[in-house]
Amino acid sequence: MNRRRFAATAAAALTAASYNRILGANNRVSLGFVGLGNRGDQVLDAFLEHGDSEINALCDLRQDYLDFHYERTAKRGQRIRYKNYQKLYEQKNLDAVVICTPDHWHALQTIEAAMAGYDVYVEKPLSLTVVEGRRMVEAIRKYDRVSQVGTHRRSLKWLHQFTDMTRSGHLGHISVADSFYIANDWPNGIGSPTSTQAPQNYSWNDWLGPAPEQPYNLNKTFYNFRWFFPFSGGQITNFGVHYMDVIQWTLGQNAPLRVAAMGGKYAVEDNREVPDTAKVMWEFPGGALASFNQYNANGAKPLKGQEMEFRGTKGTAYVFNKGFEIVPEVVREHSRYQRSPIDRDTERKLKAKTVTFIEPMKVQGSSDTAFHARNFLDCVKSRERCNADIEIGHRSTSATLIGNIALKTGKMLEWDGEKEQFTNELSANQFLHYEYRKGYELPKI
Repeated sequence: MNRRRFAATAAAALTAASYNRILGANNRVSLGFVGLGNRGDQVLDAFLEHGDSEINALCDLRQDYLDFHYERTAKRGQRIRYKNYQKLYEQKNLDAVVICTPDHWHALQTIEAAMAGYDVYVEKPLSLTVVEGRRMVEAIRKYDRVSQVGTHRRSLKWLHQFTDMTRSGHLGHISVADSFYIANDWPNGIGSPTSTQAPQNYSWNDWLGPAPEQPYNLNKTFYNFRWFFPFSGGQITNFGVHYMDVIQWTLGQNAPLRVAAMGGKYAVEDNREVPDTAKVMWEFPGGALASFNQYNANGAKPLKGQEMEFRGTKGTAYVFNKGFEIVPEVVREHSRYQRSPIDRDTERKLKAKTVTFIEPMKVQGSSDTAFHARNFLDCVKSRERCNADIEIGHRSTSATLIGNIALKTGKMLEWDGEKEQFTNELSANQFLHYEYRKGYELPKI
């Protein structure tokens, strides 16, 4: 079945099939999983923690992944195995699909799932391009699907506590939010395997999908695809989307005003195509700078080992993988730039007149994806929007995608968040999407 016919057939069947679908026995949610390697394995674990998830379909290009997960889910559903996700979408007893494939596949698989009448959990980053992401939002809305993007921090209680505090003004005016992805890959990184013929049992053409045609290379498969631009936005989108999601959430914003970036492959000797060192900076309405700092040629951690830090007029928050710490600012009552002559006794008294507006705080928590899976299962039943609804995921992903475009162009780019266009360098808008390989097209919604 070709893609155009699949889309038309799926849309016609939506009314007849989707809304007549009834949750399984004991109010279970019937799930199909597309993509079972690495993150797919972890997300499947998260859903298996909940007794009301039923695993009725598994899809992957690798037979060994299919066989392994078929055995380990033996008591959780029918588990029909597929290598073609479109065949899985024809299965009638599913309520939702969970998509954990490489980034360049997310758009097609999410849109087609929505058109087939399924709710969708899709891993982050949501899309490879801004145009893809907006089309995914349109599909989810048009076909009235429940959606969850895999920015799992959105379902952590301690992070909800943190964002509630900051958005209510607990830290004062937050003017700076920095984030860090640090890992020393020097000297050889992921290595430099030569391109070869794909193994006989490996469906390289199907793995490429809409991406540009190119020779098989071992580093462009499994997790390492994240180091190659045709399949991923690199660590700026991989880890950066987690951090930008929290930063925009904390600031109460959904799009920056402008973005600039610098970086490159400076030190690591491998065949990666993404930077080993990069800095991206965004400016937000209301007066705030945010940054993503990627250091992959040096492993020294920030002062407290934080992933993110937020600098407010009343204090600084250090955010970790499993909690946060708030350190109050000590503010002088007199001007620190006072220049009039005063005696030492008066100076000593003035220095003593300081004030703190908040108390120090430490909060510990979990980073388990199971909370995110729980939220999705609940929303499939209630039809409410999830913690990381697709519009939220699109906005967080878009911020990182335009960061990569700023890196590519070497320009400071002004961004219209409503029109999702660059306004000062119109030529940069050509990078908001790319031309799919022949035989693939982004469905019109």
